Amino acid sequence: MGEPDKEHEELKQMDAGHMEALELQRSSASIRAGRRRSIQDDSIRKTNSRSSTRSKLSKAVSRLTNRSKKAQIEPVIFPVSDLDSGIVGWDSQDDPQNPQNFPDSRKWLLLGLIAAITFISPLASSMFAPAVTFMDATFHNTSSILSSLTVSIFVLGYCCGPLLLSGLSEIYGRRYVLFAANLFFCVWQIGCALSPSINSLIAFRFLAGIGGSGCMTIGGGVIADLFPIEKRGLASSLYSLGPLLGPVVGPVTGGFTGERIGWRWVFWLLLIAGSSVTIAIECLTTETNAHVIIHRKTKRLQKELNRPELRSAYDFEEHPQSASYVLLQGLVRPLKMLFFSPIVGLLCIYMALVYGLMYLLYTTISTVFIESYGFSPEISGLVYISLGLGYLGGLGTVAKISDPTVLRMTKANNGVFEPEMRLPACIFFACIVPTTFFWYGWTSYYKTHWIVPTIGLFPFGFGVMGIWIPIQTYLIDCFPTFAASGLAALTVSRSLFGAFLPLAGPSMYDSMGLGWGNSVLGFVSIALIPAPLLVFKFGGKIRKEHPLKL
Repeated sequence: MGEPDKEHEELKQMDAGHMEALELQRSSASIRAGRRRSIQDDSIRKTNSRSSTRSKLSKAVSRLTNRSKKAQIEPVIFPVSDLDSGIVGWDSQDDPQNPQNFPDSRKWLLLGLIAAITFISPLASSMFAPAVTFMDATFHNTSSILSSLTVSIFVLGYCCGPLLLSGLSEIYGRRYVLFAANLFFCVWQIGCALSPSINSLIAFRFLAGIGGSGCMTIGGGVIADLFPIEKRGLASSLYSLGPLLGPVVGPVTGGFTGERIGWRWVFWLLLIAGSSVTIAIECLTTETNAHVIIHRKTKRLQKELNRPELRSAYDFEEHPQSASYVLLQGLVRPLKMLFFSPIVGLLCIYMALVYGLMYLLYTTISTVFIESYGFSPEISGLVYISLGLGYLGGLGTVAKISDPTVLRMTKANNGVFEPEMRLPACIFFACIVPTTFFWYGWTSYYKTHWIVPTIGLFPFGFGVMGIWIPIQTYLIDCFPTFAASGLAALTVSRSLFGAFLPLAGPSMYDSMGLGWGNSVLGFVSIALIPAPLLVFKFGGKIRKEHPLKL
């Protein structure tokens, strides 16, 4: 009985072990299957995740592409000819005769020549400043006001010329009017060089200023003619370098010229430089005013096709206006912009005050460094280099940020461009200008080392460049058809301040000293900072709700 029971017990144990092994196998298989399912699930989740990520990236790229497309400013549609309807325009959107379709090399050549004469004209405004003491000796002049007037009267000529020249350029084109103005500028350099008295010198300088204002007025119109909105910032930066750098280079060259070969040679050198550039402009440039080009084309086709009923696509009225009416409008339009547009008026007054402060510095720097530091007239002219470096620094900064800023803000505005997008940089630079008056004024008052007040002039040059270019480009963008009139309003207002504000310089410094005298100018420039900010915030609304009828 014992043996069978033992065998039976062993069989039961073997069956139990077998069952346990089977259970372990099943469990292991289940675990492996679970792992496979888990891996498969993870793989599916990762695949779905990658698919979702790709979908999100695709959507993001699509959004960025759409925004990039929106950021592109809409191209201008040019009027094309429709002779069946009696309308003369461009042959096509790609018409090579259209200045906007000129090759870039041709555009920059035209702008370079305009910028060259725009450098020489303001150069003439200040080149005579260091040589005034030699002129005083020649004419036995003892009046400081008359001495200052011989320098600043040139800028007063800028007030009269633009009112006439802007209208003429819209009738007869940019090229002929600019040539005539440049020729007028050059002729009166001869009168200045041969002046028999200080009174005649003042008169001739005024007449030369009228001619010299041509490039200052018409240049902005040329930029509007040649360049689309997204490229005007750089073009305007290069064009604006002349009016600011010219008055800086002038005293440097004028000081050496006056002391070494005589003050009359200042004007002979201006004649040589001005005549050379004037001849180059006449020989190498072409007309850029689209209205004038199509008007001439219309006249030609009227004769060739014997169809007197043809009219220009740019004639907005059925009966074209007479030349006298257009000229009268050209005279009135800059004044209308100045007095009836709160935006233009505010910016013109702001720019005029800054320009007046600039010329006040120009007419007093030589005197300060001659009397306080014992500089000779020719060495005192070198101080202006600090201002010039500031202008170059400001130019480089504005040229780099202007057009990209406009494109970025256009993108944020759903692809809609607004001229006010030019002004944010102006607000920043306006805060820099006052620095110079406190720095330069008090260091020269305490007669610290000459390098300290000299360096103090740099921020003014840097800041003024950042104010000048955005405001000028803003007016071109607001009034592209009448850009010459817009810049005429700007030129007239700032030239008034540039001509008369420097006359107050000598008496102000005599009564208040260099420290407090310059501090007053610094406080004035601080008070002016909100002007571009106000136009940036409210300019668009004012333009749209109260459009100016021109």
